[in-house]
Amino acid sequence: MTPSAPGAGTFLYDQDCGFCQRAVVFARVRVRTRTAFTAWQEADLATVGLTPERARAQAWVVYPDGRRFAGGDAVAEVLVHGRAIARPVGRLMRLPLLRAVNRAAYRWVAAHRYRLPGGAASCAVDRR
Repeated sequence: MTPSAPGAGTFLYDQDCGFCQRAVVFARVRVRTRTAFTAWQEADLATVGLTPERARAQAWVVYPDGRRFAGGDAVAEVLVHGRAIARPVGRLMRLPLLRAVNRAAYRWVAAHRYRLPGGAASCAVDRR
């Protein structure tokens, strides 16, 4: 995996999803996060305790010390390690009530990502 800045972790995303690719570009350019980004398909998942099925199901942030955050919690971690304006948003997303909303919003976006901008052409997800 790509090494991240100290304490910032690595975000694992789906390289086959256009929406996911656009979200990574947004995080790099607009959020300016210190988090590294690696497609889960190119990562050594076993070293971070994940399976392809778990990585396919949702995005992850993994830290060298073994901590892992999935879905909306992973998005909050990316923001916490972003520029000054993004950090408070990430911290708010960690609060219990807002964490529940964040997780629900992430699940909705993940389920509909092929319909969102950038997702239709290349997103290889189960379209139930």
